[in-house]
Amino acid sequence: MNPEIFIFEKAKAAIKELYGADVNEKMIQTQATRKEFVGDITLVTFPLLKTSKKSPEITAQEIGEWLKANSVEIESFNVIKGFLNIKFSQWFWQGVFIEMETAEDFGQLAPSGKTIMVEYSSPNTNKPLHLGHIRNNLLGWSVSKLLEANGHKVLKVNLVNDRGIHICKSMLAWLLMGNGETPESSGMKGDHLVGKYYVAFSNELKRQTKEIAAQENISEDEAEKKAPILKEAQAMLLKWENGDKEVVALWEKMNGWVYDGFAQTYKRLGIEFDRTYYESQTYLLGKALVQEGLKNNIFETHEDNSVWCDLEGDGLDKKLLLRGDGTSVYMTQDLGTAHQRFSEYKLDEHIYVVGNEQNYHFQVLKLILKKLGFDWSDSIYHLSYGMVELPEGKMKSREGTVVDADDLVEKMYQTAKETSLELGKLGDMGADEQEALFEMLGLGALKYFIIKVDPKKTMLFDPKESIDFNGNTGPFIQYTHARIKSILRRAAAEGYQKRVIDSETVKNSTSETLLPKEIEIIKLLNTFPTIIKEAGDAHSPAVVANYAYELAKEFNQYYHDVTILKEENASLRDQRLALIDLIARVLVKAMGILGITLPERM
Repeated sequence: MNPEIFIFEKAKAAIKELYGADVNEKMIQTQATRKEFVGDITLVTFPLLKTSKKSPEITAQEIGEWLKANSVEIESFNVIKGFLNIKFSQWFWQGVFIEMETAEDFGQLAPSGKTIMVEYSSPNTNKPLHLGHIRNNLLGWSVSKLLEANGHKVLKVNLVNDRGIHICKSMLAWLLMGNGETPESSGMKGDHLVGKYYVAFSNELKRQTKEIAAQENISEDEAEKKAPILKEAQAMLLKWENGDKEVVALWEKMNGWVYDGFAQTYKRLGIEFDRTYYESQTYLLGKALVQEGLKNNIFETHEDNSVWCDLEGDGLDKKLLLRGDGTSVYMTQDLGTAHQRFSEYKLDEHIYVVGNEQNYHFQVLKLILKKLGFDWSDSIYHLSYGMVELPEGKMKSREGTVVDADDLVEKMYQTAKETSLELGKLGDMGADEQEALFEMLGLGALKYFIIKVDPKKTMLFDPKESIDFNGNTGPFIQYTHARIKSILRRAAAEGYQKRVIDSETVKNSTSETLLPKEIEIIKLLNTFPTIIKEAGDAHSPAVVANYAYELAKEFNQYYHDVTILKEENASLRDQRLALIDLIARVLVKAMGILGITLPERM
C-alpha cells in the first residue's frame, strides 16, 4: 500500500465532498512529514486554496477532519501553517506490512514492455583487465540488474576492441622480443602475457624516441612519429586490414590467449553477457555508413583521402571517420555497431557504460547518427562514470602501473580471510565453507565499495576501508544478513514460526502490536519499490546500495533495543520474526542487484 496514493485518493474524495470540485493530480501535493513534527505524510494545501476559497489553515483543518472521520487508517492530524500533517494508524501500517510480507517478489516492478541494451566492459585485447575495468564491469552488471528490477527486458552486451594500432603494438613486440613465449611456457594468464608485451612496446618506443630526438635535435613528439617500431606497428595494422594471412594468424593466436584470461576474470567477478560483439566483425559496417554519408554529402574527403564530418556548425569540431590510408577509427566502428543493434533489436534505450573521458565521443556519435537520418540516436544514453584512483595516484597502462583486476580480487580474498580469522566470525564452519565465505566477503567488499559511489563521481579506492565489518561496507551488510538468519534458525529450533498478526486483530486490539521502531522499519521497507524506480530512472545502483546500508543499520538498532526470541507474547514474537525475515529478503534483493551474495551464517 502506497501512502502517497492512499492520501491522494482520500484527499480527492474529501475535496469533492467539501468543496464540490474535482482536482487533478498536480493539485494534491504530498511529502514526508518533517522530523520535528508529528505525522507520516504531509498534504500541502496551498494549491487547493482557489478551490476551497478559504485560508490555508482552515482548508487544512477541514480536510484533516474529513479524513479522520472517513478513514480508519488515519489516527490523527495536525495543522502547521497550511501544512496538513497526517499520522497513520497502527492498523494502516499493519496492512502495509501484510502486503509486503506476502508479496511474491517484493521490490520487483511490473513488466514495462521496454527493451534496453547495456554495453559494458569493452576491453582491449592488448592488456589484462584492471581496476578501472572492474568499476565498468560492476557498474554495467548492476545497472542491468537494476533495470530488470524495473520491469524492463535487458540485453547485456560486450564489445571487444580486438583490432587497431594498440593491438598491433602487443603483437609486434611479441614478434620482436617474445622468443615464442606462450601462456603455457610462461605460466602466465594469457591476458597478462599479452599485456607484458604492450608495456615492452611502450618502453622500446620511448627508447627510440629519445635517441632520435637527441640525434636530430627535434622534439620528442616529432621524434616519436619517426620511430621505426611505431612505423612497423602502423604497417602491421594496414596488413591486418588487407587480410595478410601471417598477421591475421598471429592476431588470432594472441587474442585467443587474452580471451581465455578474460573469461577467468569475468567468472570470478560473476560477470556475464548475453552477447559479445567484436570490433573486427563490426568496423566494416561503420565504413559502409561512412561511404553512404559521403554519397549524400554529409561527410567530406580531405586531400590525403581521409574522411571527416564537419560539426563546427553544431558548436563542435571536425571529426575524423577514416584515415587517409583507409583504416578506421573508434567512431567508425561505433557507428556500425549502433546501426547493427538498432536494426537487430527494437531497442527503447541503448546504454553505453563508458568512462567520462569519452563524454565528447558519445556527443559526437549521437550527432553523426542523427545527420545520417537515424532518429533512434535519441535513444542512446552514455552512462558516464568517474575514474577510480588509488591513494598513490592515477594508473597508466602503458607504464604497467595499473592495479591488475586479478591481483586486486585475490588481495580482497586474502584481506577478507585475515579479517575474518582475526574477528573469529567463522563459527564451526568447515574448510570449504570458510573458503567460500572469504571469497563472498572479499567480492562483496570490492563490489559494494565501488558501487555505493554515485557513478558520475571520481572515487578513491581503499581496499582496507572496504573490508571493514563496521560502517557503510559490503561486509557490514553481509554480516547483518547472517545475524538475521542465525536468529531465524534459533527460532525454528525452538519451534517458533514467523507470522504476521492479521489486520482484524490489530483493528480490534486495545494494545500496541507494532512498536514505533517497527513502524519506522515498515515505512523504510515500504519505500523499497520507490527506491528501485528512482535508482533505475537515474541509472544509479548507488541509490540501492545506500538504501541497503540504511536498512541494515535500522535492523541492528532494532535488534539492540527490542526483545525478539525472548518476547513472552507469542504473537508479538512471531510477528517480529516475520519482520526481520522480510528485512533479510529485501537485503538479498537489493544486494543481488549489486551482484553481491549474502551469507547464511558467519
